[in-house]
Amino acid sequence: MSDLTGKVALISGAARGQGAAEARLFVERGAKVVIADVLDEDAWKLAADLGADNATAVHLDVSDPEQWAAALDAGREAFGKVDVLVNNAGIYFQGAITETPVERYRKLIDVNQIGVFLGMRTLAPHMASLGGGSIVNIVSMSSFAPLDLTSAYASTKSALLGMSKAAVGELGPLGIRVNMIHPGGVATDMGAPAGVVPEAYKQAPLGRIGEPREIATVAAFLASDDSSYCSGAEILVDGGWTVGTRNPWATAQ
Repeated sequence: MSDLTGKVALISGAARGQGAAEARLFVERGAKVVIADVLDEDAWKLAADLGADNATAVHLDVSDPEQWAAALDAGREAFGKVDVLVNNAGIYFQGAITETPVERYRKLIDVNQIGVFLGMRTLAPHMASLGGGSIVNIVSMSSFAPLDLTSAYASTKSALLGMSKAAVGELGPLGIRVNMIHPGGVATDMGAPAGVVPEAYKQAPLGRIGEPREIATVAAFLASDDSSYCSGAEILVDGGWTVGTRNPWATAQ
């Protein structure tokens, strides 16, 4: 169980779903957290639940560089530093490429791509001044194994994957590690809209959808000193889906 005592993590998109699970688990493991989100009411409610000694909340539109600077300032004011960044915020869109509005595509780029760029750009100098830190970028299995009708979404995640890999070499000499998680379907509003789990998950090797805490535990490992020699790692958390779905005609042995 990865120990996060003494760590301070800024988690984007942390008010609900996977980000909230990450915030809760990080506090359980000893970290302080900055819950950064556009959903102010939910963010502050979660912070209050976790306790003022453990968490604070800040409004963050990840596509706005000034709001990133303010989020860092909030973390420093509350806890003295921020040495872990979890770029968790992301949005999803599914639709035919011929029917995808360019405005929707640009919004995906703003959040999924530019948001992570701004997060790393803002926090890297601060982490360097501390002697190092850990950046965990939540990417997606779509970055290398996209489904049809997800061209817009998958392309932003592919760009994020390339960005993350390039940052490994650039930030490594500053003591900053950059690692990636590839979720493959999680029981959040994105993976199970309105709480309805798609039947397709039954064909995954593990036969089910993932839970937010299962992503959070991997993020905690990458944020902790247990992964001190990991940088550039890509951890797939998809129940085996990208290896291949189960044969629906096979007889169980």
